[in-house]
Order: sequence, then structure tokens, then C-alpha cells
Amino acid sequence: MKKSSFTALMLGTVSGVLFALGFCMALIPEWNAFKPGIVFGSVGLLLGLITYLLWRKMEHKNPIQISGKTLLTLLTGILGALTLGIGMCFSMVWGRLALGIGIGLTGIVILLCLIPLTQGIKD
Repeated sequence: MKKSSFTALMLGTVSGVLFALGFCMALIPEWNAFKPGIVFGSVGLLLGLITYLLWRKMEHKNPIQISGKTLLTLLTGILGALTLGIGMCFSMVWGRLALGIGIGLTGIVILLCLIPLTQGIKD
């Protein structure tokens, strides 16, 4: 395993755990830790961004070029993830199973649209 991959693996794991713990702290009312959860989640998100930039530097990759396709891909991923999450909330939290399944499947379809958007369609 290359040093860059190992570094990205370790930092990515730590950032993911901090981000997930922050979400749990902020969204589970019994924990009564909304503000610390926002801090933990933000630190996890920031560490994830730093990990990505550090990995690109260690791999000697060019800086990220922001284009229209990059923004469309980012917005599609965000929309798909939020739609899937809303569907899960409808099903598991609010007790609206059929509506939640429909919304969740819509989110999955939106996320599947990322494959041709990023890879393209070839013969």
C-alpha cells in the first residue's frame, strides 16, 4: 500500500467517524448535544476536505478544475443523497412507509444518474 493511500485511509476514517458522530449528536434529541454535534460534524467535514486535498498533493495530481460538469455532478449527488435521506425519514421516523419508499427510490435513481454523468455512455 502506498503511503498516500494509507494516509488517506486513516484520515478519511477519522473524518468519517467525526462527521457521523456529529450528526448523531445533533439529530438525536435524547443526547441533548446539538451544538457540540454541529462542531464535531463541521470538524469531520473539514478534515475530510483536508484529506482529499492532501491525497491529491501526495499523488502529484493537478489542482481541481471547477467546471459546469463538476458543479452538476456535485449538485446531483447532494440532491440524490438528500432525497434518499428524506425517504428514509418518512419511512422510519414519521411512519409513512409507502411515501418514504417512493421518495427513497427516487433518491436512488438520482444517485444512479451519477454513473453516466461521470463515466459517460459508450458503445
